[in-house]
Amino acid sequence: MRTFLTGLALLAATSAQAQQAADAVQPEAATQGAFEAISPEVAEALEAKFAGTPVTADNWMVAAANPWAVQAGADVLAAGGTAADALVAVQAMLGLVEPQSSGLGGGAFLVYYDAATATLTTLDGRETAPQAATPRLFQDAAGEPLGFFDAVVGGLSVGTPGTPALMADAHARWGALDWSALLAPAITRAEEGFEVSPRLAGLIAADAERLGRFQSTADYFLPGGTPLVAGDLLQNAAYAETLRAIATGGVEAFYTGPIAQDIVATVQGAEGNPGVLSEVDLSLYQVKERAPVCVTYRAHDVCGMGPPSSGALTVGQILGMLESYDLSAGPADDEVRRLIGDASRLAFADRGRYMADSDFVPVPTDGLVDPAYLAERAALLSGDDALPEVAPGAPAFDHALNWADDASLELPSTSHFVIVDGAGNVASMTTTIENGFGSRLMVRGFLLNNELTDFSFRSHEDGVPIANRVEPGKRPRSSMSPTIVMQDGAPVLAIGSPGGSRIIGYVAQSIIAYLDWDMDVQQALSVPHAVNRFGTYDVEEGTSAEALAPALTELGYEVNTRALTSGLHAIEIGDGLRGGADPRREGIALGR
Repeated sequence: MRTFLTGLALLAATSAQAQQAADAVQPEAATQGAFEAISPEVAEALEAKFAGTPVTADNWMVAAANPWAVQAGADVLAAGGTAADALVAVQAMLGLVEPQSSGLGGGAFLVYYDAATATLTTLDGRETAPQAATPRLFQDAAGEPLGFFDAVVGGLSVGTPGTPALMADAHARWGALDWSALLAPAITRAEEGFEVSPRLAGLIAADAERLGRFQSTADYFLPGGTPLVAGDLLQNAAYAETLRAIATGGVEAFYTGPIAQDIVATVQGAEGNPGVLSEVDLSLYQVKERAPVCVTYRAHDVCGMGPPSSGALTVGQILGMLESYDLSAGPADDEVRRLIGDASRLAFADRGRYMADSDFVPVPTDGLVDPAYLAERAALLSGDDALPEVAPGAPAFDHALNWADDASLELPSTSHFVIVDGAGNVASMTTTIENGFGSRLMVRGFLLNNELTDFSFRSHEDGVPIANRVEPGKRPRSSMSPTIVMQDGAPVLAIGSPGGSRIIGYVAQSIIAYLDWDMDVQQALSVPHAVNRFGTYDVEEGTSAEALAPALTELGYEVNTRALTSGLHAIEIGDGLRGGADPRREGIALGR
């Protein structure tokens, strides 16, 4: 067995400073992405870290954002557990050692391949808006949107968590080992403690003011008023007790009884910014099985999570528009970057107009990825320069169509992991509490999400409703893109990333690198990023992508050089397994 360490070598490397927050910005000022706020992950000087080879294994593999979580999953797989068993152990551990990104207080999407039935299933564990929420939840008395962090910090932004229910649902469907045994590693680690990583320490220091607003959160992350530092031993007895309750009482122990009561009391009692989450909301929560969204690209089926995620649709649209173009010149070619950038802009225009929770608004899912429609949109890419402007298209639609463009924010937090077990089952799961450290509310050892701020703060624009507006029970639109790439009915690649709305670009580029640029899985994750969502081309600072800037500017783009801290993890499935972890983070891949 070999392990391949990328990013921080088992948490021992030195991290850079966390990116500074941009606070008190009105949501409409974002106008689809101009807003830049705190990154929940610390950027690194990267180019020297990009060299590496994939992990190889014959039997099973797991790749995730923290070595403790990877080891927990690997132990389950080594004991004969399934990918579903392992994801329970991985997620439970991530909630402890990477609390800024995911946990019991958040939500997740899972794409799962069951080898026994050759079936691909997608499970929606996204948070839901409380029954007491209204479309004006994030507006002031005059009907104007709140400042972003005015909405985020506190109880107002907290949706009903879905991650515990998703863990239990996956285990019930595909698990083989005892439920309580899967939570035991995280319980032990919480009681014995773990060393604070440089990344976590840097993020705590950068967000100390917000973390200090609520006593229980401050006591944990800022003991004695001082932020934790790398190497501190951090214990979490409250988290261990929560997991022990779920281990013995099942997931119902989270959604009813004392834990649920404490969640509600924390949300409704948040000083200065109380929320409306209730015990009824928790008791009503359900994971939903959704139909996978698949798009054919280079003789492969690229499959992922449909609405309320915009991930599979938008990744699929980008790839579908590029299908007729030759991208083989590679990532340093300015024409290739023009094609990818403008395909992404066109896809994001459709995303902003049409994509939301399909249980509440009609989404033209089939029309958006129809080959004829994508060919029509692809024709717009046939010029030589950047498109001067983009607009939503007119996909086939079987309902009334009258939506305004969305202006919601989605900031880069989240975590992604991939698992392949010895029987060939595959899990690709993206998990989140939204912004770094979520709502900053902590209860029973875990942070609560701020997922409701993924809704549009505006409900209408010039009298036209916005699809992604707040509604009771609705799930906010997401960009999470857990993906399984299939060929001839079998999985060949499992991949995904954190990164807010840039997730879509990270995943699309990595798939292109793998299928068009003939890169191995580790090389595909390590390609320097260049991402275009809304017109501005973001190129990754400290990498060779910076050299693209003059040519992209000449093509007509505004170019912004900045940290692009993806957290890609992927496993290639074929003659054996090959896995990779993003060099920008702490993650590793491990297999046997």
